[in-house]
Amino acid sequence: MMATVLVALEAGAATGYRWSVPVEGIVSTENGCAPEGFLWIDQGCDSLKALMFAFQNMNEETLFSSERFRKQMADEGVGVLWIAPGFGQEWDVTQGVQDVFNGLLDSLAIVSGHPEVARVPLIAFGHSAQATMPWNFAAWNPRRTLCVISYHGDAPRTNLCGYGRSNVEWGRTRNIDGIPGLMVMGEYEWWDARLRPALAFRMMYPASCVSFLGDAGRGHFDLSERTADYIALFIKKSISGRLHDGRLVSVNPENGWLAESWHPGQTRREKAASYKDYKGCRHEAFWYFDEEMAELAEERYRETGGKQPRWLGFERDGRLLRYDANAHCKITDKIKPDDNGRFVVKAVFTDSTRTARDYRHSPELVKVRYVSGPARAVNDSVFEVDREHPTWHNPRRCGKITLCAEAQTDGDWKETVQEIEITVE
Repeated sequence: MMATVLVALEAGAATGYRWSVPVEGIVSTENGCAPEGFLWIDQGCDSLKALMFAFQNMNEETLFSSERFRKQMADEGVGVLWIAPGFGQEWDVTQGVQDVFNGLLDSLAIVSGHPEVARVPLIAFGHSAQATMPWNFAAWNPRRTLCVISYHGDAPRTNLCGYGRSNVEWGRTRNIDGIPGLMVMGEYEWWDARLRPALAFRMMYPASCVSFLGDAGRGHFDLSERTADYIALFIKKSISGRLHDGRLVSVNPENGWLAESWHPGQTRREKAASYKDYKGCRHEAFWYFDEEMAELAEERYRETGGKQPRWLGFERDGRLLRYDANAHCKITDKIKPDDNGRFVVKAVFTDSTRTARDYRHSPELVKVRYVSGPARAVNDSVFEVDREHPTWHNPRRCGKITLCAEAQTDGDWKETVQEIEITVE
């Protein structure tokens, strides 16, 4: 099979991958073509220990294009595979997704010169509409799954799938015992009904290793560096705890730690402790690898506790853009780039109604970050259209760019974020 070798650019979401191949055996309903698998392996890597993969949605691009995250993965011998458009968000094996995916790995193993791609342990990652897939993938591939990360997403066997349809039934004997799984939910997207099935799953499957991070100060569309660092550390501990002499061993949850489930506005928490020493209600607790992982989560919760909220909006031509509380992406805009393909996005602090500026806070605290789509960041407010991005030729996604404004915690104020979807004219 011939591979399309991508040209590495300095920045961007889909650029910087070293190889790509078409996904044989499937045609995407988004663009009428075969999806593509984009593979990155650090040039200094002789042989992979594991491969992290995700289907296209949003924050998969944010994470996989991060130089900081890629450096952490390179240090662990982990490659990254991004598949666009996605094709298996339920991971329904009766629809042939398993065979198609295995064929993709075989093709990439050949063209990359890394034959181990076809057999190394896999890390399943998914955001939002793709966040059910990682759990179901692990349930059907327990001997191949290193760990699971459901980002701003779902619980295993949830009845509230991010894609809005019914879940795949696992059956009575299928499980993910001994496979570390991390569920992350943002403070500003909070929904208890989405979290409760994760706690119920832990009780139903006591040998499961379901961990949780309440992404304090964050929303649904964003991915901060420190949350990415937490994910990277989770992967690192999965490798050291599970991969021995080239084979995967199960994690015993009793060798880990427990910490109480968090929710926004929580004022009192049970002290995290080792599994055998935990004094709180185990029905309301999540599992952690060790004290370090539990304490990093607790640190996030302490930081936001008792602080005041604040809000962000976007301004163009001196006027605030409309905030639609009922929309999926709350703020949208259409922008015509300059002759160099560049455009400026200005984010500001607002009042709680998002209809007036709030001048109490320094505008220097606000940064605008890339999330997904055909663009690359020039700096904290200037972006450049990327016409080489796969979505540029996808009718469903063409010209649609998601960005996110963020302001770090400052004194008495909480960290806050606000997304915007931009359509390039």
